[in-house]
Amino acid sequence: MGKILIVAEKPSVGRDIAKVMGCKNKEEGYIYSDKYIVSWALGHLVTLYEPEDYDVLYKKWSFKTLPILPDEMKLKAIKKTSQQLSVLKKLMNAKDTDYIICATDSGREGELIFRYIYKFVKCKKVFKRLWISSMTDEAIKEGMSNVKDSKEYDNIYISAKCRSEADWLVGMNASRAYTLKHNVLLSVGRVQTPTLFMIVKRQKEIENFVSKDYYEVLADYGVFKGTWFDKDYNNTKIQDIKLADEIKNNVSGKKGTVILIDNENKSVVPPLLYDLTELQRTANRIYGFSAKKTLDLAQNLYEKHKMITYPRTDSRYITNDMPNKVVSTLKKISDTNYSVFINKLNLDKLSFTNRIVDNSKVRDHFAIIPSGKLQNKSVTADELKVYDLIVKRFIAVFYPAYKYVSTAVVVECGNYKFVSKGKTELSKGWHEVEPLTEKENKNDIPKALKEGQIVDIISAEVLKKKTQPPKPYTEAGILSAMENAGRDIEDEVIKEQLKDSGIGTPATRAAIIERLISVGYIKRKGKSLIPEQKGINLCLAVPDELKSPQTTGRWEKGLSSISKGNMQPQKFMASINRFVDFIINDAINNKDNIKFEKETVKIKKSNTNFGKCPICGGSVLENTKAFYCSNWKNGCGFTVWKNVLDIYGNTMDTVKIKSILKNGKAENIKITLPQTGEKGVAELVLNKDNNFAVEIKNFKRGEFK
Repeated sequence: MGKILIVAEKPSVGRDIAKVMGCKNKEEGYIYSDKYIVSWALGHLVTLYEPEDYDVLYKKWSFKTLPILPDEMKLKAIKKTSQQLSVLKKLMNAKDTDYIICATDSGREGELIFRYIYKFVKCKKVFKRLWISSMTDEAIKEGMSNVKDSKEYDNIYISAKCRSEADWLVGMNASRAYTLKHNVLLSVGRVQTPTLFMIVKRQKEIENFVSKDYYEVLADYGVFKGTWFDKDYNNTKIQDIKLADEIKNNVSGKKGTVILIDNENKSVVPPLLYDLTELQRTANRIYGFSAKKTLDLAQNLYEKHKMITYPRTDSRYITNDMPNKVVSTLKKISDTNYSVFINKLNLDKLSFTNRIVDNSKVRDHFAIIPSGKLQNKSVTADELKVYDLIVKRFIAVFYPAYKYVSTAVVVECGNYKFVSKGKTELSKGWHEVEPLTEKENKNDIPKALKEGQIVDIISAEVLKKKTQPPKPYTEAGILSAMENAGRDIEDEVIKEQLKDSGIGTPATRAAIIERLISVGYIKRKGKSLIPEQKGINLCLAVPDELKSPQTTGRWEKGLSSISKGNMQPQKFMASINRFVDFIINDAINNKDNIKFEKETVKIKKSNTNFGKCPICGGSVLENTKAFYCSNWKNGCGFTVWKNVLDIYGNTMDTVKIKSILKNGKAENIKITLPQTGEKGVAELVLNKDNNFAVEIKNFKRGEFK
């Protein structure tokens, strides 16, 4: 009897599966037992051809060779990981391999990784699909006992393939066309360019904003105060200082009458469970984490610590077969710090409303929830922050609504009316678990106040104010804009309905932001994303159709329709080919006067070795933007960007990198926390579990000079 080959996406996941399946014998690139062989990819092992792979003619960039529209998109091996590809080719086509189980990440990209390998090595074996949402031993065992027919995921693969090819066609052709037109290297993308445009557009709105003075009149009744309004409570602005002074002078020292006390009972239901984008938004708002950092932390919690379910999900609901698992998970974590919240729930009578359970809104994976596995000593402080957000939201959805009374009091004095607003909390509800992030509204309105009551207007004052420009995008803000294809939407239900037409996917949005930074189109300034001149110029240089969030949103909706089997891929790809033709024609025929600064690649001539590469042992060198490994040509990706500390008000320099590489850390580094503005000192370390990314640890508050 032959063996069953299981192909994971990463070695770490492969080892986890191998342990559960009882595989203990190790060879280069795989682990095996009498029944199973577990091997793995290293992310993508196969990629699409470069233009010059089709024809050497394409090696030289020229308008004469555009557009590049291959009849068939071909695949090639990625050189630096070709050895592992050879291992998989041998195992997948081996005579004693009965069939294969695809165990790559359970999502669009994971499906693409396996199918590209399968196609490239010309494998004809039957394969099945392991589709799980948790990396606990129990979840792996359950998934392996219930592997799916691969045909169930064909549409997801076709959607992923269309996405990959569309990005290649638009990106490759547009980048070449506008680079040739403007004689400067430009990176243009189907998703990244509309994202850039939203950031540029917001910055232009800020720069073009003309602040105007206005006035408000505040009446002081001694115990509470009121603001003059005209017709409705929100119309408090006065444009003419003379009118404001007139109102002030006519009411100061006079008496007013309470003509209305309007009490309205209000309630706010708990928010939905987290998907990745909402988790990234919250972590950015509360902790100042970048989208990429939150994704990396969540991936560690899922893959390494097995404490949460699959994080790269776009759903905020669970399915109707999960309530028993949810109750079981709540019981498992009820003995932790969260017991104070869980003990207030009746776990035998939990209410699973349609804001929690909705099969129609779960496609590949349900919402991010804790797996039930408790934390271990190796979990970092930042990982715990993300875990805490997930657990508290998981509990909060079962709590009652937050209830309060909104009070509006209107005082009339002559022809003038003043409004006072207050808020009285009735019950915290779910805010017991997730405290209010805004300051509690202070309610100074006396409880004994009655309609018809006379109040003394002790004094009145004119407040001079200015209209405020829109704020720059934070990562939380741009993630929302990407999710809603540029539309400003707060309502959670409406946002859910528009998800299929957002820009990018939860799994790719963080990478898009990082890409825009790395090519010099935008920069981080504190928590804000600010466009650079190169990014601004690019948005001026390309047509509206290429930078329109709605255009990209329609494409994403098309890809979603393909994954559901509701749209033919040929129709989608035909629209992409037509769009590429349009781009090339625009680049050739549209005459503009946009001037890009000439760029020269500034690489430091010095070959100073700052220390040993923690990944491969090579030498760490320096260029204008980063410290990098001398073995980069051989595939080593160790890089420390010099702007990595910009968000903390500092810079990665040679002193710090030397200390980190030699001692494992750099101490007493002055930083300012972006989320709170607090100053202090901390240590810089390289996190070996996160591709040796620079991280801040042991922050100590205190002003520094």
